[in-house]
Amino acid sequence: MTRTAMAATFVGPNQPFVMREYPVVPPGPGQVLVRNTMGTICRSDINSWEGKRHNPTPSILGHEIIGVVEDIGDGVGPDLRGRALSVGDRITWTEFFYCGECYYCSSLDTPQKCVNIRKYGHISSDQEPHFLGGFADYCYILPNTGIVRIPSNMTDEEAAPIMCGVPTMVSVIESASVGVGDTVVIQGLGLLGLYGIALARENGARTVIGIDSVEARLEMASTFGADHVFDVSEMSAEDLVAAVRGTCPPDGADVIIEVCGDPAVIPQGIDMLRAQGRYAITGTVSPNAYISLDANRILTRMVTLTGVHNYHPRHLGEALDFVSRYRSTYPFKKLVDGRYPLSNLDLAFKDMSERSVIRAAIVP
Repeated sequence: MTRTAMAATFVGPNQPFVMREYPVVPPGPGQVLVRNTMGTICRSDINSWEGKRHNPTPSILGHEIIGVVEDIGDGVGPDLRGRALSVGDRITWTEFFYCGECYYCSSLDTPQKCVNIRKYGHISSDQEPHFLGGFADYCYILPNTGIVRIPSNMTDEEAAPIMCGVPTMVSVIESASVGVGDTVVIQGLGLLGLYGIALARENGARTVIGIDSVEARLEMASTFGADHVFDVSEMSAEDLVAAVRGTCPPDGADVIIEVCGDPAVIPQGIDMLRAQGRYAITGTVSPNAYISLDANRILTRMVTLTGVHNYHPRHLGEALDFVSRYRSTYPFKKLVDGRYPLSNLDLAFKDMSERSVIRAAIVP
Protein backbone atom coordinates (compact mmCIF):
# COMPACT_ATOMS: atom_id res chain seq x y z
CA MET A 1 0.00 0.00 0.00
CA THR A 2 1.36 3.44 -0.98
CA ARG A 3 2.21 5.71 1.93
CA THR A 4 0.65 9.18 1.93
CA ALA A 5 1.27 12.45 3.74
CA MET A 6 -0.46 15.79 4.13
CA ALA A 7 -0.03 19.17 2.50
CA ALA A 8 -1.85 22.48 2.96
CA THR A 9 -2.69 23.14 -0.67
CA PHE A 10 -3.03 26.56 -2.27
CA VAL A 11 -6.09 26.47 -4.53
CA GLY A 12 -6.46 30.15 -5.44
CA PRO A 13 -5.89 33.72 -4.26
CA ASN A 14 -7.66 34.68 -1.04
CA GLN A 15 -9.09 31.19 -0.62
CA PRO A 16 -8.63 28.92 2.40
CA PHE A 17 -5.89 26.33 2.11
CA VAL A 18 -7.12 22.79 1.54
CA MET A 19 -5.57 19.84 3.36
CA ARG A 20 -4.79 17.12 0.82
CA GLU A 21 -3.02 13.78 0.83
CA TYR A 22 -0.35 12.94 -1.72
CA PRO A 23 1.69 9.75 -2.18
CA VAL A 24 5.14 9.51 -0.64
CA VAL A 25 7.33 7.36 -2.90
CA PRO A 26 11.07 6.63 -2.86
CA PRO A 27 13.10 9.48 -4.39
CA GLY A 28 14.09 9.11 -8.02
CA PRO A 29 17.62 9.50 -9.43
CA GLY A 30 19.25 12.67 -8.13
CA GLN A 31 16.41 13.33 -5.68
CA VAL A 32 16.37 13.60 -1.88
CA LEU A 33 13.28 13.02 0.26
CA VAL A 34 13.11 15.37 3.25
CA ARG A 35 10.74 15.28 6.20
CA ASN A 36 9.94 18.94 6.79
CA THR A 37 10.42 20.15 10.35
CA MET A 38 9.70 23.87 9.80
CA GLY A 39 8.72 26.23 6.99
CA THR A 40 8.46 30.00 7.32
CA ILE A 41 6.20 32.31 5.32
CA CYS A 42 8.02 34.69 2.99
CA ARG A 43 6.47 37.94 1.79
CA SER A 44 6.33 36.51 -1.74
CA ASP A 45 4.11 33.71 -0.38
CA ILE A 46 1.77 36.43 0.85
CA ASN A 47 1.83 38.08 -2.57
CA SER A 48 0.81 34.77 -4.18
CA TRP A 49 -1.95 34.24 -1.62
CA GLU A 50 -3.26 37.78 -2.17
CA GLY A 51 -3.18 37.35 -5.95
CA LYS A 52 -0.47 39.95 -6.54
CA ARG A 53 1.73 37.43 -8.36
CA HIS A 54 0.92 34.30 -10.30
CA ASN A 55 1.29 30.92 -8.68
CA PRO A 56 0.04 27.66 -10.23
CA THR A 57 -2.95 25.99 -8.62
CA PRO A 58 -3.08 23.67 -6.91
CA SER A 59 0.36 24.05 -5.38
CA ILE A 60 2.20 23.80 -2.09
CA LEU A 61 3.57 27.20 -1.13
CA GLY A 62 6.64 27.75 1.00
CA HIS A 63 10.31 28.14 0.05
CA GLU A 64 11.95 28.70 3.44
CA ILE A 65 12.24 25.12 4.63
CA ILE A 66 14.38 22.99 6.89
CA GLY A 67 14.05 19.26 7.33
CA VAL A 68 15.68 15.90 7.94
CA VAL A 69 16.87 13.65 5.13
CA GLU A 70 14.70 10.52 5.08
CA ASP A 71 15.81 8.88 1.82
CA ILE A 72 18.37 9.52 -0.92
CA GLY A 73 18.01 8.58 -4.58
CA ASP A 74 20.73 7.20 -6.80
CA GLY A 75 23.36 9.59 -8.07
CA VAL A 76 22.91 12.37 -5.50
CA GLY A 77 26.13 14.35 -5.28
CA PRO A 78 27.71 16.12 -2.33
CA ASP A 79 26.37 19.21 -0.59
CA LEU A 80 27.73 22.69 -1.30
CA ARG A 81 30.64 22.02 1.07
CA GLY A 82 31.66 18.86 -0.78
CA ARG A 83 30.36 16.38 1.78
CA ALA A 84 28.20 13.35 1.02
CA LEU A 85 24.64 13.46 2.32
CA SER A 86 23.36 10.88 4.78
CA VAL A 87 19.95 9.85 6.05
CA GLY A 88 19.25 11.83 9.23
CA ASP A 89 21.10 14.98 8.13
CA ARG A 90 19.32 18.21 9.06
CA ILE A 91 19.47 20.43 5.99
CA THR A 92 18.20 23.35 3.99
CA TRP A 93 18.66 24.05 0.28
CA THR A 94 18.48 26.69 -2.44
CA GLU A 95 14.99 28.01 -3.11
CA PHE A 96 15.38 27.02 -6.77
CA PHE A 97 16.89 24.39 -9.04
CA TYR A 98 18.38 25.05 -12.45
CA CYS A 99 19.42 23.29 -15.66
CA GLY A 100 23.18 23.87 -15.46
CA GLU A 101 23.44 24.04 -19.26
CA CYS A 102 21.91 27.30 -20.51
CA TYR A 103 23.82 30.52 -21.26
CA TYR A 104 23.24 31.95 -17.78
CA CYS A 105 24.25 28.74 -16.01
CA SER A 106 27.24 27.71 -18.09
CA SER A 107 28.68 30.99 -19.39
CA LEU A 108 27.68 33.75 -16.98
CA ASP A 109 27.67 31.79 -13.69
CA THR A 110 24.26 33.22 -12.79
CA PRO A 111 22.13 30.09 -12.28
CA GLN A 112 19.65 32.24 -10.38
CA LYS A 113 18.66 33.58 -13.82
CA CYS A 114 18.61 30.17 -15.53
CA VAL A 115 16.14 30.19 -18.42
CA ASN A 116 14.76 26.89 -17.11
CA ILE A 117 14.73 27.84 -13.43
CA ARG A 118 12.03 26.40 -11.22
CA LYS A 119 11.31 27.36 -7.63
CA TYR A 120 10.15 25.36 -4.67
CA GLY A 121 6.72 26.53 -3.60
CA HIS A 122 5.90 27.62 -7.15
CA ILE A 123 5.19 24.29 -8.86
CA SER A 124 1.86 22.55 -9.39
CA SER A 125 1.22 19.87 -6.78
CA ASP A 126 -0.59 17.87 -9.46
CA GLN A 127 2.87 17.22 -10.87
CA GLU A 128 4.90 14.34 -9.48
CA PRO A 129 6.53 14.11 -7.00
CA HIS A 130 3.83 16.47 -5.65
CA PHE A 131 5.71 17.57 -2.50
CA LEU A 132 7.71 20.54 -3.79
CA GLY A 133 6.94 23.20 -1.16
CA GLY A 134 7.34 23.91 2.51
CA PHE A 135 3.82 23.75 3.90
CA ALA A 136 3.58 19.99 3.91
CA ASP A 137 4.90 16.96 5.76
CA TYR A 138 7.56 16.29 3.11
CA CYS A 139 9.51 17.90 0.29
CA TYR A 140 11.51 16.33 -2.52
CA ILE A 141 14.77 18.04 -3.44
CA LEU A 142 15.40 17.80 -7.17
CA PRO A 143 18.71 17.69 -9.10
CA ASN A 144 20.78 20.89 -9.41
CA THR A 145 19.70 22.16 -6.01
CA GLY A 146 22.36 23.39 -3.60
CA ILE A 147 22.17 21.77 -0.16
CA VAL A 148 23.81 22.68 3.18
CA ARG A 149 23.79 20.97 6.56
CA ILE A 150 22.49 22.90 9.56
CA PRO A 151 24.69 22.91 12.68
CA SER A 152 23.18 21.03 15.62
CA ASN A 153 23.36 24.09 17.90
CA MET A 154 21.25 26.23 15.53
CA THR A 155 17.53 26.42 16.31
CA ASP A 156 14.84 25.76 13.73
CA GLU A 157 13.79 29.40 13.96
CA GLU A 158 17.31 30.59 13.17
CA ALA A 159 17.73 28.09 10.35
CA ALA A 160 14.48 28.25 8.34
CA PRO A 161 14.97 31.72 6.77
CA ILE A 162 18.42 30.70 5.53
CA MET A 163 16.79 29.15 2.45
CA CYS A 164 15.46 32.48 1.11
CA GLY A 165 15.54 35.65 3.17
CA VAL A 166 19.09 35.53 4.48
CA PRO A 167 20.97 34.59 1.26
CA THR A 168 18.88 37.14 -0.62
CA MET A 169 20.24 39.83 1.69
CA VAL A 170 23.77 38.44 1.41
CA SER A 171 23.38 38.89 -2.36
CA VAL A 172 22.00 42.41 -1.91
CA ILE A 173 24.88 43.52 0.32
CA GLU A 174 27.35 42.15 -2.22
CA SER A 175 25.56 43.68 -5.22
CA ALA A 176 25.38 47.11 -3.55
CA SER A 177 29.09 46.88 -2.62
CA VAL A 178 28.40 47.74 1.02
CA GLY A 179 31.74 48.20 2.74
CA VAL A 180 33.79 49.95 5.37
CA GLY A 181 32.68 53.49 6.11
CA ASP A 182 29.43 53.38 4.15
CA THR A 183 26.19 54.97 5.28
CA VAL A 184 23.38 52.54 4.51
CA VAL A 185 19.62 53.18 4.55
CA ILE A 186 17.20 50.25 4.57
CA GLN A 187 13.59 50.85 3.50
CA GLY A 188 11.51 48.19 5.24
CA LEU A 189 12.30 46.35 8.46
CA GLY A 190 10.80 42.94 8.01
CA LEU A 191 13.10 39.94 8.21
CA LEU A 192 15.10 40.99 5.14
CA GLY A 193 15.57 44.52 6.39
CA LEU A 194 16.64 43.47 9.88
CA TYR A 195 19.12 40.98 8.45
CA GLY A 196 20.29 43.74 6.13
CA ILE A 197 21.11 45.94 9.12
CA ALA A 198 23.21 43.20 10.71
CA LEU A 199 24.96 42.33 7.44
CA ALA A 200 25.74 45.97 6.67
CA ARG A 201 27.10 46.47 10.17
CA GLU A 202 29.35 43.42 9.97
CA ASN A 203 30.53 44.51 6.49
CA GLY A 204 31.91 47.66 8.07
CA ALA A 205 29.13 50.22 7.51
CA ARG A 206 29.70 53.40 9.49
CA THR A 207 26.05 54.30 9.91
CA VAL A 208 22.92 52.18 9.34
CA ILE A 209 19.44 53.72 9.15
CA GLY A 210 16.16 51.83 9.19
CA ILE A 211 12.77 52.99 7.87
CA ASP A 212 9.37 51.39 8.59
CA SER A 213 5.91 52.15 9.95
CA VAL A 214 5.53 49.27 12.44
CA GLU A 215 6.60 50.24 15.94
CA ALA A 216 7.76 46.77 16.96
CA ARG A 217 10.02 46.56 13.90
CA LEU A 218 11.48 49.99 14.54
CA GLU A 219 12.31 48.88 18.07
CA MET A 220 13.80 45.61 16.83
CA ALA A 221 16.03 47.50 14.39
CA SER A 222 18.04 48.97 17.24
CA THR A 223 18.86 45.52 18.59
CA PHE A 224 20.17 44.61 15.13
CA GLY A 225 22.54 47.57 15.01
CA ALA A 226 20.59 50.47 13.49
CA ASP A 227 21.97 53.87 14.49
CA HIS A 228 18.78 55.73 13.53
CA VAL A 229 15.22 54.69 12.73
CA PHE A 230 12.42 56.70 11.14
CA ASP A 231 8.69 56.02 11.38
CA VAL A 232 7.22 56.76 7.95
CA SER A 233 3.70 56.85 9.36
CA GLU A 234 4.55 60.08 11.17
CA MET A 235 6.38 61.93 8.39
CA SER A 236 5.69 63.32 4.95
CA ALA A 237 7.85 62.03 2.11
CA GLU A 238 9.68 65.35 1.95
CA ASP A 239 10.37 65.43 5.69
CA LEU A 240 11.57 61.82 5.60
CA VAL A 241 14.05 62.53 2.82
CA ALA A 242 15.30 65.62 4.65
CA ALA A 243 15.65 63.73 7.94
CA VAL A 244 17.59 60.88 6.38
CA ARG A 245 19.89 63.20 4.48
CA GLY A 246 20.49 65.06 7.75
CA THR A 247 21.97 61.90 9.27
CA CYS A 248 24.23 61.32 6.23
CA PRO A 249 26.50 64.34 5.86
CA PRO A 250 27.70 65.90 3.72
CA ASP A 251 25.44 64.95 0.81
CA GLY A 252 23.33 61.87 1.55
CA ALA A 253 23.64 58.11 1.90
CA ASP A 254 26.13 55.90 0.11
CA VAL A 255 23.67 53.02 -0.25
CA ILE A 256 19.87 52.64 -0.15
CA ILE A 257 18.31 49.17 0.01
CA GLU A 258 14.60 48.72 -0.75
CA VAL A 259 13.04 45.65 0.88
CA CYS A 260 9.56 46.92 1.71
CA GLY A 261 7.85 45.93 -1.54
CA ASP A 262 6.33 49.37 -2.17
CA PRO A 263 7.57 50.90 -5.45
CA ALA A 264 6.49 54.35 -4.28
CA VAL A 265 9.53 54.52 -1.97
CA ILE A 266 12.03 54.23 -4.82
CA PRO A 267 11.99 57.90 -5.91
CA GLN A 268 12.32 58.87 -2.21
CA GLY A 269 15.31 56.59 -1.85
CA ILE A 270 17.03 58.06 -4.88
CA ASP A 271 16.57 61.53 -3.36
CA MET A 272 18.33 60.30 -0.20
CA LEU A 273 21.48 59.28 -2.08
CA ARG A 274 24.70 61.21 -2.48
CA ALA A 275 26.18 61.68 -5.92
CA GLN A 276 27.48 58.30 -7.16
CA GLY A 277 25.30 56.55 -4.60
CA ARG A 278 24.03 52.99 -5.07
CA TYR A 279 20.42 51.88 -4.91
CA ALA A 280 19.42 48.18 -4.64
CA ILE A 281 15.83 47.18 -5.38
CA THR A 282 14.88 43.76 -4.03
CA GLY A 283 11.45 43.94 -2.37
CA THR A 284 9.23 44.82 -5.33
CA VAL A 285 8.77 41.21 -6.45
CA SER A 286 5.23 41.63 -7.79
CA PRO A 287 4.71 42.66 -11.43
CA ASN A 288 3.30 46.02 -12.59
CA ALA A 289 5.27 47.93 -9.94
CA TYR A 290 5.40 51.12 -12.01
CA ILE A 291 7.02 54.36 -10.87
CA SER A 292 7.94 57.71 -12.40
CA LEU A 293 11.57 58.77 -12.25
CA ASP A 294 13.47 61.81 -13.47
CA ALA A 295 16.08 60.12 -15.64
CA ASN A 296 18.11 63.33 -15.67
CA ARG A 297 18.54 63.05 -11.91
CA ILE A 298 19.86 59.50 -12.28
CA LEU A 299 22.31 60.77 -14.89
CA THR A 300 23.50 63.97 -13.25
CA ARG A 301 23.84 62.38 -9.80
CA MET A 302 25.56 59.35 -11.38
CA VAL A 303 23.31 56.95 -9.45
CA THR A 304 23.72 53.21 -9.84
CA LEU A 305 20.44 51.26 -9.77
CA THR A 306 20.69 47.53 -9.15
CA GLY A 307 17.92 44.94 -9.16
CA VAL A 308 18.59 41.87 -7.00
CA HIS A 309 16.43 38.82 -7.61
CA ASN A 310 17.18 35.37 -6.16
CA TYR A 311 20.78 34.60 -5.22
CA HIS A 312 23.74 32.52 -6.32
CA PRO A 313 23.95 29.06 -4.66
CA ARG A 314 27.18 30.09 -2.94
CA HIS A 315 25.20 32.75 -1.05
CA LEU A 316 23.33 29.95 0.72
CA GLY A 317 26.54 28.75 2.34
CA GLU A 318 27.56 32.33 3.16
CA ALA A 319 24.16 32.93 4.78
CA LEU A 320 24.54 29.80 6.90
CA ASP A 321 28.01 30.92 7.99
CA PHE A 322 26.74 34.40 8.88
CA VAL A 323 23.89 33.13 11.05
CA SER A 324 26.14 30.56 12.69
CA ARG A 325 28.85 33.12 13.47
CA TYR A 326 26.61 35.91 14.74
CA ARG A 327 23.71 34.02 16.34
CA SER A 328 24.93 35.09 19.79
CA THR A 329 25.38 38.71 18.67
CA TYR A 330 21.97 39.31 17.06
CA PRO A 331 18.57 37.90 18.13
CA PHE A 332 17.89 36.07 14.87
CA LYS A 333 15.60 33.61 16.63
CA LYS A 334 13.21 36.42 17.59
CA LEU A 335 12.52 37.23 13.94
CA VAL A 336 10.45 34.06 13.64
CA ASP A 337 7.88 35.27 16.13
CA GLY A 338 4.81 33.18 15.28
CA ARG A 339 4.45 29.38 15.36
CA TYR A 340 1.50 27.53 13.81
CA PRO A 341 0.56 23.94 13.01
CA LEU A 342 0.09 23.01 9.36
CA SER A 343 -3.67 22.83 9.89
CA ASN A 344 -3.71 26.51 10.92
CA LEU A 345 -1.99 27.90 7.85
CA ASP A 346 -4.89 30.28 7.11
CA LEU A 347 -4.35 32.12 10.39
CA ALA A 348 -0.60 32.24 9.84
CA PHE A 349 -1.07 33.88 6.43
CA LYS A 350 -3.58 36.33 7.88
CA ASP A 351 -1.17 37.36 10.65
CA MET A 352 1.68 37.76 8.18
CA SER A 353 -0.48 39.75 5.78
CA GLU A 354 -1.49 42.11 8.59
CA ARG A 355 2.17 42.39 9.68
CA SER A 356 1.36 41.33 13.21
CA VAL A 357 4.29 38.92 13.03
CA ILE A 358 7.63 39.31 11.26
CA ARG A 359 7.95 35.65 10.18
CA ALA A 360 5.39 32.94 10.81
CA ALA A 361 6.72 29.40 11.24
CA ILE A 362 4.71 26.39 10.12
CA VAL A 363 5.45 23.15 11.95
CA PRO A 364 4.03 20.03 10.22
